[in-house]
Amino acid sequence: MIVAIIILSILVVTLGFTTFNLLRKNEKAEDAINSYQSHINEVSEIIEFVDKRLTELDAKGHFQADDEIGFFFQRVKLLNDLLKRYKVNL
Repeated sequence: MIVAIIILSILVVTLGFTTFNLLRKNEKAEDAINSYQSHINEVSEIIEFVDKRLTELDAKGHFQADDEIGFFFQRVKLLNDLLKRYKVNL
């Protein structure tokens, strides 16, 4: 009888420790996920702002018509289009 109590006590302590350890790791992972999510939201807002600003800048097509500036502007628009794929809908 005493042997069973000792074995069960060791088992309870071991399970309690592992549960506490997993809870602590889970809370750290949740904190990291929240931090990453706020960073992703900030990047998404920047992408949205840049998209609106690029549309406003080239509303009349002046940048696309110029050869030297047009090349750079086309590359910036291409980069913005690539970034829009990763934009998070808020």
